[in-house]
Amino acid sequence: MKIILTVTGLDHEGIIGSVTSRLAEYKVNIENVSQTLMGDYFTMILQGSFDDSALSIADLQGAMASVEEQQRVQIRIQSEALFRAMHTL
Repeated sequence: MKIILTVTGLDHEGIIGSVTSRLAEYKVNIENVSQTLMGDYFTMILQGSFDDSALSIADLQGAMASVEEQQRVQIRIQSEALFRAMHTL
């Protein structure tokens, strides 16, 4: 399954490392990533894929909850197919 993951929050060190380390634990392959700073705000959009027979998006979102809390960011994960459907009208 292909996913789009977004991360937003106040910028500080360790965000990318924490997010990508947790994704690696769940065998998510990072296919593309873009990050930028908007003033004091960190934003990242990541495209990834994983075996959805072993893991659901809901399970992955739950696994990211501790990263959200630790890093004080918001992480949202969507199916790329859903993301495309929402933006194709």
